[in-house]
Amino acid sequence: MSTIAAPRANVTDRSIQAAKSIPFFAVHLGALAGVLALGWSWKGFAIAVAFYYIRMFGVTAGYHRYFSHRSFHTSRPMQLFFALLAMSSSQKGVLWWAAHHRTHHKYSDHEGDKHSVLLDGFLWSHVGWILSKQNDGTDESKVRDLTKYPELVWLDKHWWTVPTALGLGSLAIGGWYGLVWAFLVSTTLLWHGTFTINSLTHMFGRRRYVTTDNSRNSALLAIITMGEGWHNNHHYYQRSVRQGFFWWELDPTFYVLRLFAALGLVWDLHPPPQHVIESNRLPKGAGLLAAPPR
Repeated sequence: MSTIAAPRANVTDRSIQAAKSIPFFAVHLGALAGVLALGWSWKGFAIAVAFYYIRMFGVTAGYHRYFSHRSFHTSRPMQLFFALLAMSSSQKGVLWWAAHHRTHHKYSDHEGDKHSVLLDGFLWSHVGWILSKQNDGTDESKVRDLTKYPELVWLDKHWWTVPTALGLGSLAIGGWYGLVWAFLVSTTLLWHGTFTINSLTHMFGRRRYVTTDNSRNSALLAIITMGEGWHNNHHYYQRSVRQGFFWWELDPTFYVLRLFAALGLVWDLHPPPQHVIESNRLPKGAGLLAAPPR
């Protein structure tokens, strides 16, 4: 079993954007200070969890399965809906997210990957990369299929408007209680829930399929991320709208998309072909891959 490699020395720029990172750290501090000031509330926590999963669906169905992998089709109004819901997570614009994610798949756990835990360590792969100067811009050459929509281009450049509107709406409707639980606590949990897929699913879990990276399946992370924890499945067959290939692999994002399809809101949901599911299996208990070449 290999060990996690030390951070690469040749990454062009590991410096964090101090000014642009202030809101990120302020949300964390605001969530902690707000809970301490208002006191613990199970009702508040339930609200935070509800907002977490609603917006996590935006991340998994919108950012990931639709904009990054085009694993189903929808109308232009519904495309805008998916964009707005995804961007309420405060993870930048859909063009930025999709461009970086497509790069990740092209080079996963090899030189060129933006957030490889094998090459760069846990902290960088989990959160450091998203705050760094080198990953701030959007490479539109990787998302030409999305740049033809001016509303998506505008939202990508002004991505902060959507989470700001959600925060102000939470404050206007629920006061400080609403702001703390519905926005600050929920957003903090949502960020780290999403980031576990970049970091932990390349460290812990089981490998079912042969891939060129160290992607792994985790039932626990699938619960946390509405099905994204079946990461080895996904890296093996990226176009699948379904991350859980088997009935026992919980994939709530896919279930909601099936409902949307029944309502005529989305269509052409691309499943994994049976011959793909049955091929390229690893022996049970397969260990970590050897560290990828640098």
